[in-house]
Amino acid sequence: MNTFAIEMMDLGTAADPLLVRVGRQAGNGKGVPLLMFNGIGGNIELLAPLAERMPEREIVIFDIPGVGQSQLPRGPYRLCGIARMATQILDRFGIGQADVLGVSWGGAAAQEFAYRFSDRCRRLVLCATAAGVAMIPASPTVLWKMATPKRYTDAKYSRSISGDIYGGDFRTHPSLATELFRHIKWQSKLGYYLQLVAIAGWTSIHWLPGLRQPTLLMAGADDPLVPLANAKLMRMLIRHSELKVFDCGHLFLVTRPDDSAAAIRAFLDKP
Repeated sequence: MNTFAIEMMDLGTAADPLLVRVGRQAGNGKGVPLLMFNGIGGNIELLAPLAERMPEREIVIFDIPGVGQSQLPRGPYRLCGIARMATQILDRFGIGQADVLGVSWGGAAAQEFAYRFSDRCRRLVLCATAAGVAMIPASPTVLWKMATPKRYTDAKYSRSISGDIYGGDFRTHPSLATELFRHIKWQSKLGYYLQLVAIAGWTSIHWLPGLRQPTLLMAGADDPLVPLANAKLMRMLIRHSELKVFDCGHLFLVTRPDDSAAAIRAFLDKP
């Protein structure tokens, strides 16, 4: 069951329209809304199970252009453009300030949003992410497997490499990749590569100490893609931050949704 009400928003211009698929969970009207940024190649449905465990909270999420069912853009974009797009979506819903969550690639987008639009971000949750090119990298074999979107188009291949790139529960239960694959709404290789281009050369390392938002860093102890050392580094750089480590891998939001939702709720609901 998809907890999100889905709509298509035109976030382009009259000369260059761009239809973006947006999901919104209504919540109970209390508290601060939560804006989510998904990982690379990820569509709205991937984070629906997490949202279902926070039914009281208004949640907004969207498919990045060229991903899921959002329209493929005419050309490349950068993370600053994705952050601006998020403000347009919040404006359409009449949301002035939100809490912001980002996972993996989306964690970089969330950092960019918090930095560029700091007055619109109350608290920040960064999951399985890093500070861009200044990160402690994954092994070359893991990076090579991530360079291609084949895991989103070939179910058998996805099962065979899921433990290598996601670690944690995927090492012992490769069948989890089948469930993950079921939620994927694949669009095109170009959309995937545009996401890689968007983050190429990007880093937050020089302005992380200036972030004002209280920040929860969430990481997996066995994450081949974004090693735990990255979260520890960011914990040192972000002044008002805390670190929550799961005995899991890169996709703890998917494999441990109950524990993840509990940690997120406890952090966002602090006085």
